[in-house]
Amino acid sequence: MALSKEQIKNVEKILKASLRNKFQNYKPEPASMPFHTRLLGKDRLALYSFIHSLNTNFGTSIFEPVGLALALNNFKTATSQAIAGEHISSEAQNAIQKIIDGLTTAETTPDKAKEIEIIRKVCQRGTMIKVKPTRIDLMMETKDGEYFLFDIKTAKPNAGGFKEFKRTLLEWVAVFLANNPKAKINTLIAIPYNPYEPAAYNRWTMRGMIDLDSELKVASEFWDFLGGKNTYQNLLDCFERVGIELRDEIDAYFKRFS
Repeated sequence: MALSKEQIKNVEKILKASLRNKFQNYKPEPASMPFHTRLLGKDRLALYSFIHSLNTNFGTSIFEPVGLALALNNFKTATSQAIAGEHISSEAQNAIQKIIDGLTTAETTPDKAKEIEIIRKVCQRGTMIKVKPTRIDLMMETKDGEYFLFDIKTAKPNAGGFKEFKRTLLEWVAVFLANNPKAKINTLIAIPYNPYEPAAYNRWTMRGMIDLDSELKVASEFWDFLGGKNTYQNLLDCFERVGIELRDEIDAYFKRFS
């Protein structure tokens, strides 16, 4: 199932608005790089700086709104920058730490379904502690009442951060279940594209901490989940068309730095 004409129009509208907003508000850092400037030219250096800046907020300025637009057409509800809840039980905190410790020492292997049930059993036991969990990049509810909470990461996340990524995913479960102990919940990492294409995504750095089948969706796995089959390819086509349409605007913007 391909994206509808209306969905494609909406996605391209989001892309144009995001890029034009970036042009209007972007201010290059006032760093002096005399060797780089003389070697590459001010326009190329400005382009490099712009791309670097764009990369740092690509998730919030493009991937999130595009993902939300897709999800709104295929799920009962969909929100971005959502909050899982405000309280976690002390016993759930202890359970999460035990899970993390077991994975860190390789005494256990990742099993998200089992981990969720461990947390579910204690999600309302002990002292309820007020917390401020990491915001959820995208949260959806299916028509059957199943929840999917996504943390969108860069294409090459730091391998050393996977322990904290795992903790975030488990804390979302605990905080959400504190208010909805019977809820069917999934918490996952989304990586919008595969930088290793045409080779398979390098998942080995996550093995041992992340349940690769239940906690990770990469490239087409993520986008097709949100929008249906062939969504990933449709999106690439959208990006290409917008790039062609705005090429003159992009060139004119960087001529200012010549």
